[in-house]
Amino acid sequence: MKSLSDSSLFKPVPSRTEAKTDMTSRVARQILDLEATAREAKTKRLRAARLAQEADAPAVPPKKAVSKRNKKA
Repeated sequence: MKSLSDSSLFKPVPSRTEAKTDMTSRVARQILDLEATAREAKTKRLRAARLAQEADAPAVPPKKAVSKRNKKA
């Protein structure tokens, strides 16, 4: 008979398919987390660049709209 350790006494042993599914889920979650981290870093970098560009750009007052007159002949 196999000796049972305290850590595996009450834990169910997953089947092969459950183990593969768990591994796939874990890897997919890691990939999604990495992509989210990269996306957040890119957004942060682009936001900082946009704000720096807006701060360096001179303030241009908006042009007044020219009203068109209808000439009566």
